[in-house]
Amino acid sequence: MQNRLLNLKNQAIALIKDIHTSKELEELRMSLLGRRGKFNDLLKELPKLRVEERQPVGRMANEVKQTLNQLIQEKQLQLNQVGPSNKFFDLTFPGKLPAIGHLHPISQAIEEITHIFERIGFTRVRYPEIDWDWYVFETLNMPEDHPARDEWETIFIDTPPHPTKGKLVLTTHTSNGQVREMERVKTPPIRMLNLGKCYRRQQDATHTVMFHQFEGLVVDKHINIPHLKGTLDYFGREFFGKGIKSRIRPFNFRFTEPSFEVDFTCTNCRGRGCRFCKSGWVEVGGAGMVHPDVLRAGKIDPTKYSGFAFGWGVERVLRLKPGLNIADIRILYNSNVKFLKQF
Repeated sequence: MQNRLLNLKNQAIALIKDIHTSKELEELRMSLLGRRGKFNDLLKELPKLRVEERQPVGRMANEVKQTLNQLIQEKQLQLNQVGPSNKFFDLTFPGKLPAIGHLHPISQAIEEITHIFERIGFTRVRYPEIDWDWYVFETLNMPEDHPARDEWETIFIDTPPHPTKGKLVLTTHTSNGQVREMERVKTPPIRMLNLGKCYRRQQDATHTVMFHQFEGLVVDKHINIPHLKGTLDYFGREFFGKGIKSRIRPFNFRFTEPSFEVDFTCTNCRGRGCRFCKSGWVEVGGAGMVHPDVLRAGKIDPTKYSGFAFGWGVERVLRLKPGLNIADIRILYNSNVKFLKQF
């Protein structure tokens, strides 16, 4: 039987070389390797062999089949490149251009947000995604017993703590850049836009463990709430479109006083109220006037300077853009090319 397999292989090699069209090649493949082909006819005789002969014959049969499949594939590639000899080919015809990619929608949103704030004097910076507890919590007026510092909320790094700055953590917000920026600039004015990745132990339709956030910080003399509100309205118009308004509601954050939750007019119903927003407004994040303790941590005198800050998720404001209708934020990270091509 081994000789018959070898003969089949040699005959097939000779026949494949003489093939000139894809149709002929497919017919040959079926006659050799199809369900009723010559190769399967030979395999039907395998159970008739003695037990000690079956293993070497079976091994040889697999090698023959792999060889024939490879030769047929190589021949098909050759036919695809050359084409039938009687087919007209215009050498001057333009070729097909390769597909050109583009930035991920989150990267596009980050660029747009950056340009919006640069136009009103903000400077984009980037501070560590892995930072000391001192910058992430302590300087932001969060005591040791604050819920945000619990291990069920924050992802801590398993490494020896710093003697004065505490443990290393994956930053839960971009607010760790506030005091770092004060230390860098030393003397206001400060107009900072900190964009980076953050990490929290949440995963659902509106949260992911890793997400992007942008942090705005303004510190100067005589900064007040109307400055904050004007900045919010400006961003809403530039990012979401004309007619979008913002509103602020009293809230409680440790690093701002007074503190606010920020809402924007719903981009679906333009404030009339719909199934998405219920009330005509959609929450985007927090803001407020910088707490005096945070200014002191950055070695800035709160009796001379004041400031405001805000921090929002890039993915959250992106999903509110008119026409996107992104119900589940996790789709931005599932590498679905069909979805990403829309952007």
